[in-house]
Amino acid sequence: MNVHNPDQYMASLRQIIAQGRKRIGLIVGAGAPVGIKKTDSDESLIPAVEGLTKIVLQTLEEKYKGTLEGIVAELETPNIETILSRVRSLAGVIGKAKVHGLDGPGFKDLGDAICTEIGKIVNQDLPAGTSPYTELVAWITGTDRPHPVEIFTTNYDLLFEQALERSKTPFFDGFSGANEPFFDPSSVASNDLPSRWVRLWKVHGSLGWATNAKGEVIRAGQRQATHLVFPEHLKYDQTQKAPYSALFDRLRAFLMTPDTLLIATGFSFADAHISARIDECLAANPTASVFAFQYKQLADEVYAAEIAMRRSNMSVYCPDQAMINGIAAPWRPGNPPTRDWHSIREGYWSSGGGSTAGRFELGSYDRLARFFASSGSTQYTPDQSPEVEDPESA
Repeated sequence: MNVHNPDQYMASLRQIIAQGRKRIGLIVGAGAPVGIKKTDSDESLIPAVEGLTKIVLQTLEEKYKGTLEGIVAELETPNIETILSRVRSLAGVIGKAKVHGLDGPGFKDLGDAICTEIGKIVNQDLPAGTSPYTELVAWITGTDRPHPVEIFTTNYDLLFEQALERSKTPFFDGFSGANEPFFDPSSVASNDLPSRWVRLWKVHGSLGWATNAKGEVIRAGQRQATHLVFPEHLKYDQTQKAPYSALFDRLRAFLMTPDTLLIATGFSFADAHISARIDECLAANPTASVFAFQYKQLADEVYAAEIAMRRSNMSVYCPDQAMINGIAAPWRPGNPPTRDWHSIREGYWSSGGGSTAGRFELGSYDRLARFFASSGSTQYTPDQSPEVEDPESA
């Protein structure tokens, strides 16, 4: 029976992220902030898409119940982003005719109301002290890098911005200016700022983005939520507008660069617009790699596994199994790469006990961030053993 040794792959990954020489990007999805709790509460700081959808629909039920029920019934995968996309599409095409009880202006108002409620929910401050966001930033700033770290996120919140600002880490999000910061696609494409500047790409929009009188997307310096999108469901001409076209082109350019590593966390790969771009680039550039750290069991991570079955340069790491080189197999730890490896193993592996099987833990964003932050804390050289291989061969 095939098995995958977590020590083998984590030893090599730890060495890669500690050295700081490789070109590394992160793609961070809605699952990332779920594990962070509000101060003095067990409630998630920001809910995942399912929770966000439930809260928004309940809030708007009194005024828009019939309309929202009609839209939800029409969608194959109804969540707040697909609902918002359908509402905006109807607002742009039906005019004075009515669908589900609303005309075009009525759907525009509904779209604005959805954005307002999303903004209220995701408009959260990063808790004081240590968090997965501050730990990732600590890893980024902990070594000199020849290449900048690029963060692609579908999230609307400002948690990364707050973590970077707290540590006085310079970053570029595509906008430039002071009065009404404008989006500059040429700077995104050229990517020629110093490598110590983190690149933060908000591919679905962000709190604080707005449209000015000319119809251009600007960063308004406030926290309103008027310009949030889900590009997969928008018309072609809308997805080609800045900043979204430039940000997706940036993702493609990153993955088409030789010897790059994109690490996914909190991202389900259900967004077909992004997943298709990743799939295409992995096929075109065999020197690029994607490591997908997933929260659910491998059988439930169908979107990530589908790509990994086709592309040997994408590996999927789940709690129960991994798919590496297109082979799905359970985890089985082997001999420690070094004598002091047991303490390092505790960062990514739960041994279980009795009838409880061991569990790979880096599908949780907080555990992955801690693993990254601690990668430079211990200098070590893996034993020269056939078991210890470069995970990019996976």
